[in-house]
Amino acid sequence: MTDTGRRVPRRESPPGPLDRYPAAPRAAAAARRLALRHPERCRIREVGRSRGGRPLVLLSVDEGPQAVLVVGGPHPNEPVGVAAALRLAALTLARPPRPGLAWHILLCLDPDGAALNEGWLSGPLTAPRHYEHFFRPAFEEQPELLPPVGGERRPMPESLVLTGLIDELRPFLQCSLHGVDFGGAFVQLTRPVPGLAGRFARSVARGGVPLDVDSYDAVGWDSPAPGVYVLPGRGRDGLPRALPDDPARSTWAYAGRYGGVTALLEVPMWAVDSVGDAGLHPDVRRSVAAAAVALRERAEQLSELLPLVPAHARAAYGPLLRAVEFNLGACPLLAREWLADWCERPLAVSRVTTARIVAERIPLRAASMLLRLLGDAGGPAADAARERARGIVTGSLERLGRLGARWVPVEAQVAHQTRAVLAAADCLLP
Repeated sequence: MTDTGRRVPRRESPPGPLDRYPAAPRAAAAARRLALRHPERCRIREVGRSRGGRPLVLLSVDEGPQAVLVVGGPHPNEPVGVAAALRLAALTLARPPRPGLAWHILLCLDPDGAALNEGWLSGPLTAPRHYEHFFRPAFEEQPELLPPVGGERRPMPESLVLTGLIDELRPFLQCSLHGVDFGGAFVQLTRPVPGLAGRFARSVARGGVPLDVDSYDAVGWDSPAPGVYVLPGRGRDGLPRALPDDPARSTWAYAGRYGGVTALLEVPMWAVDSVGDAGLHPDVRRSVAAAAVALRERAEQLSELLPLVPAHARAAYGPLLRAVEFNLGACPLLAREWLADWCERPLAVSRVTTARIVAERIPLRAASMLLRLLGDAGGPAADAARERARGIVTGSLERLGRLGARWVPVEAQVAHQTRAVLAAADCLLP
């Protein structure tokens, strides 16, 4: 206390290193404790509920007309976003407030999906355990993707919460905190941010992860610098057609109506260094064709197992089943696109590597979720189905290991994401 009796605002100590990810409810509880310790700078509120009735919690640090909106946990299989959102709140509190600047941190956009992945967070952070507890929703059930205007599908409650926050806050910067299971770090922007590319690349190098210089997630996008991609506008030609992904119809683009820019920040859990190789691949046709054929064949094998999912599992775990069906349905389209469009083109080692990763990752994800659906199915046919699905999981993980996949410590993932958010804000502020 001062001699006037007024309480001196307490400075938050910089957070210590993380060795694991917090579950979404634990992150929300930690945010509430931050708000209680710093009532002069923090406000916390529930801004809505998920489809399953779980709270969506927003932590705001400082006040002012210049708003940054940070979105944690947009994909439930990417827990780094929840951890980085919480870390960012602590870091902003450890710094003096900047006049006019407010940070608004949505801790987890998809708490229902996060709950379906939580089993991994409490045990060893290994790849086999990650996929044992894996869930990622089908495209139409991902909150950042908005339905077509005038169509029958309505926006999800989580999507409406996020677009409502954008309408309310009108952020000059929205940061969506993503992660990839295998690969490298990269950033996707709704428009170029001068000065960000260099700072992002330095942060990636500091974290000991590769920069993904020809990302599969940004095929056909403009790339003003290695690892930096600019979202295409509506109707842009040359984009992949196998996945129903329309970046122009998303909450990323939504912030643009108020002049804001969105940065999607990606960091890997398991790094594969060759995604940083921009040199031409020596044998594109053989490598891409092999990946396409393997992807198609594994999807066919898994599709044969779907009828064995018992009725009670279909009813109880509808999101898992729809995710499996979506992934398996995309595989033949992807394989056809690679064989038709990629085999005769010069491609970077990075692009070919990410295609090989995708050829392993999609069947790996589908097989893992299918094993959860088949968990208590009885009989010899179900036993055989589980054995076949486990074989795909084991084989995919072994082949990813042969690509050089290596674990990136949680602290390194979180530190890079928070540095990237702070860098983006610095580059945009006057």
